Amino acid sequence: MPVDITITLSDDDLDRFQDSIDKGKLAINDAETAAQVEETAFALIEKAREIDLPQFISDRLLKLQILINMIRDDEWKLSDEECNSIRCALYYFVDPEDIIPDHIPGIGFLDDAMYAEIVIQELATEIRMYQEFCQFRIGEENRRRNHGLDTQVGREDWIAEKRALLHARMRERRKLRSGGRGWRMSLI
Repeated sequence: MPVDITITLSDDDLDRFQDSIDKGKLAINDAETAAQVEETAFALIEKAREIDLPQFISDRLLKLQILINMIRDDEWKLSDEECNSIRCALYYFVDPEDIIPDHIPGIGFLDDAMYAEIVIQELATEIRMYQEFCQFRIGEENRRRNHGLDTQVGREDWIAEKRALLHARMRERRKLRSGGRGWRMSLI
């Protein structure tokens, strides 16, 4: 039978995670480092798929895949600032000085799972909007295919309209929930 455990992180605990985001902001100043952070985070997700981690850890690490998908999806077209903010959030997973070193058996990824949960909660609106976009794109492709239409003809037009609507909603909700300062943790 599953058991729910609630962990309350203090402001000091959150400051440790914020310090990593801030280090990430400094680290991704160039495209090469930004790409390296993205690739290393992707490698962590792949590692989580391969090794025998407790389910509560692997579930959270695997949820990070959607963040990678968001910044790599050419049709979603997040701004450079938003992509870099996500990369800054992913920096914790590549930081050799994270709270619990990943090589410690059994608990090495516990801090990563906690941080992943924070990031997923912080970006819940962004993730929902992206998932809605992906569902729309698949549905529209299927609809066009079923009507014998080429899914590439006029693609940017039908995608652009939906993307603009979802981006506007995403940015407005981000502004409302944070009192106008962006994400609650200083990702932007």
